[in-house]
Amino acid sequence: MTIAICGGGSLGHVCIGVLSSHEDVTVHLLTNRPQLWNDSITVTDIDGKIFNGKIAKLSSRPEDVIPEADIVFLCLPGFLIEQTLRQIKPHLKSGAAVGSIVSSTGFFFFAHSVLGADVSFFGFQRVPFICRVKEYGQSANLLGYKSSLALAAENMENVEAFRMQIERLFSTPTTLLGSFYEAALTNSNPILHTARLYSMWHEWDGTPFDHCTLFYREWTVDAAQMLIDMDSEFMRLLDVLPMNKAAIPTLLDYYESTDAQSLSSKLSCIPAFMSILAPMTETPSGWVPDFQSRYFTEDFPYGLKFIISLAREHGVSTPVLDKVYEWGTKVLEHEN
Repeated sequence: MTIAICGGGSLGHVCIGVLSSHEDVTVHLLTNRPQLWNDSITVTDIDGKIFNGKIAKLSSRPEDVIPEADIVFLCLPGFLIEQTLRQIKPHLKSGAAVGSIVSSTGFFFFAHSVLGADVSFFGFQRVPFICRVKEYGQSANLLGYKSSLALAAENMENVEAFRMQIERLFSTPTTLLGSFYEAALTNSNPILHTARLYSMWHEWDGTPFDHCTLFYREWTVDAAQMLIDMDSEFMRLLDVLPMNKAAIPTLLDYYESTDAQSLSSKLSCIPAFMSILAPMTETPSGWVPDFQSRYFTEDFPYGLKFIISLAREHGVSTPVLDKVYEWGTKVLEHEN
């Protein structure tokens, strides 16, 4: 089997390492910066296990790495998904499946318009790994695994065989979702991140902070309440869509919490999250928010936007989501 990875971020690094560790898998890489990559990648997981990944072909040109691929994994930020789908489509071989590791930043909406019914495509409900790049193009850390995976797939003749294939590749129990909405919409990053960002900085007056905030370790009760309120509106949207609402648990259920206090305590104590920093930049005067980080450029215009748009299309009132989205949009407009 040949797998093409599109994108060289942390997920791209770790997917190369994990997937190419299978003896029957050959990995190709499509990246804008091929000159910065080694042909081997070392991935170290949280228990010290090492995956020695091999890249058989790497290029910035789709025609060099896509035509042989049986599966194409997009490990890309939202703003690159649509253009990358357009670039790779002419080079896909018959029967190839195109999927996104992150489905909550517009993948299915873009795939429907770009790939149509002619190409098999799929997307994960949640990312399979928590990971960070250690040395770009050479090594990465796998900070945590998911206990199970769920994916939505379209235009596939034998979707069960594909599910089994994904389960083997990621060595993780995998289930099939009933609707693309169950993967495309999530209360993970587009709501989790934006609630936290809003609670930290919607009243920021420009004064630098004395340290870089730990995004989860210093989670507050106010941020947890904002998260609960946003999630409640999100769940009202799911009520009116043709999908199984049970496929996306509330955040209180997912994190086994009952209220803002218990949710805040839970989020601040998850081992894989504890070292994750807020998107901030150090200046001579202290630490300031980085409004150009992916937390802003991804989760507002390519995450929360689709939730807001669907809510408006279906007449679902979302005042808290709207408030947070409008704040994030204004921040991005100001920065640009």
